[in-house]
Amino acid sequence: MLSNLYMRLRELMVRTQEEAQEGQGMVEYALILVLIAVVVIVILAVVGHQVNNVFSNISSGLNQ
Repeated sequence: MLSNLYMRLRELMVRTQEEAQEGQGMVEYALILVLIAVVVIVILAVVGHQVNNVFSNISSGLNQ
């Protein structure tokens, strides 16, 4: 009886640990996405005006 209880507890612990690892993976992916978003925002803030000028020049050239 005690060995059966021990086996059930062991199985529950393993299952709980696997679920915690899946949650940890989701958090890591979310942090990576946030980091990428921040980098893209910073890059656009730095070179945004230059990119806007390039597209304006292209648009002006096409309208002529």
